[in-house]
Amino acid sequence: MKVLIVEDERSMAAEIEAFLTKAQYSCDLAFTAREGLEKIEDNAYNFILLDLGLPDKDGLMLLKEARKSCPDAACIILSARGQLEDRIKGLDLGADDYLPKPFSLLELQARMQAVLRRKFGMQDATIVIGDFKVDLQKRTVSCNDEADIALSKKEFDLLSYLLLHKNRPVTRMQLSEHIWGGFADDDYDSNYIDVHIKNIRKKLSARAPVDWLQTVRSVGYKVKI
Repeated sequence: MKVLIVEDERSMAAEIEAFLTKAQYSCDLAFTAREGLEKIEDNAYNFILLDLGLPDKDGLMLLKEARKSCPDAACIILSARGQLEDRIKGLDLGADDYLPKPFSLLELQARMQAVLRRKFGMQDATIVIGDFKVDLQKRTVSCNDEADIALSKKEFDLLSYLLLHKNRPVTRMQLSEHIWGGFADDDYDSNYIDVHIKNIRKKLSARAPVDWLQTVRSVGYKVKI
């Protein structure tokens, strides 16, 4: 999962980044609304964590712009401004949640997981497909409750992204953005995505059929349920 942290308090931004990076999120930082908007225009994010009290522009204005440039991203407002009016306005502008400062990093992670479940219609963090069980929170894949299947970080990120967008073709460009952030120069034109998908299929098919992981010719891949 790729996360943009828009927070002008650099120590807090670094603390959030370190915590989420340890939890296997990929994080970018922005310390002003302008930096945040530039990153949103250039990257595809799963989450935007947004402070309202930015030095150059109100965070609510950035939220409004972000919804145009990155409509699929989930947004959680992190702010010391706890007035009801700000909360209502933020939610009306498209925020998925509002977490007042100070907050626990564990609560932040729990809120992100809850938003993820709501966004993709999940009851919990576990996805069952065929004979496989994928736990998005623990980042594990098992087959018929046997020992976990060893996927690399990028392989798990690719698989989970396809699962969350089930029944929808996902282009190689979208997958490249999700894994490397942006188009990563030559990476998009390489066969890196195809190689990772091939490795995923090889590891999973050693346990059970994976006919649900399909190639969409000239486009990319999709998980069909």
